[in-house]
Amino acid sequence: MPETRIDRRFAVLRRENRGGLVVFVTAGDPDPRTSAEILRGLPAAGADFIELGMPFSDPMADGPAIQMSSQRALKSGATLKTTLELVADFRQRDSETPIILMGYYNPIYIFGVDAFLSEAKAAAVDGLIIVDLPPEEENEICLPSRMAGIDFIYLTAPTTDEIRLPRVVKNASGFVYYVSITGITGTASARIEDVRKAVERLHRHTDLPIAVGFGIKTPEQAAGVAAVADAAVVGSALIGKVTENLDEDGKARPGLTNAVLDFTAELAKGVRGARVKGAA
Repeated sequence: MPETRIDRRFAVLRRENRGGLVVFVTAGDPDPRTSAEILRGLPAAGADFIELGMPFSDPMADGPAIQMSSQRALKSGATLKTTLELVADFRQRDSETPIILMGYYNPIYIFGVDAFLSEAKAAAVDGLIIVDLPPEEENEICLPSRMAGIDFIYLTAPTTDEIRLPRVVKNASGFVYYVSITGITGTASARIEDVRKAVERLHRHTDLPIAVGFGIKTPEQAAGVAAVADAAVVGSALIGKVTENLDEDGKARPGLTNAVLDFTAELAKGVRGARVKGAA
């Protein structure tokens, strides 16, 4: 594959000698207008990469916060089609920030893989994380997405052993996402020393950058991860800011967008102030 936005952004981070901030939000949460406002504001708030959740009715790997965000998005009319339209709208204003779609295979399968990849490429999607597709199913969308010029990012975990790890990273591109804890999103946090060892182990198997997520809730935790990994991923904590700013009917209160973006800025400040990998 030729150089992608994801490649270019990690190259910038290496030049700046720091880890990156990956933020996760769900497309269409809590409503189309607010979701678009949040998405447009994330780069200026300090997000280096954006993971955009594709709403799904049964997000098995996600904790309660992200599950509820999917439900809110679906209730507000979000679909895979509107998610791609949201990316296309974002690209009218921002041609540099990488966007990775994250979700489950079922909506893509129903949409049609070829049609989805065609529209994703047209909307300038940069990468895919499909949670429920293992490497054994790479012919489904991993290899087709790479042929279409879209990075395919695989998940690894503490339980991914030395025998399986080479298989997982073989056709990965963009970066490798290390799930630092076992279980669902938004729960416990990993010890930084454990994360450091895991990143070192992963780098023995791949030259791709390593982004670490699950359980990062504060700017301090994000800084700790960014000090030992190539990027820190924050999702549930950001979705929590959406939830905190909903009224009793589940509608956005005034200031919701600012609350999410202000928290993103706090995370970015932590990440940018982290002791970078290899520094004294």
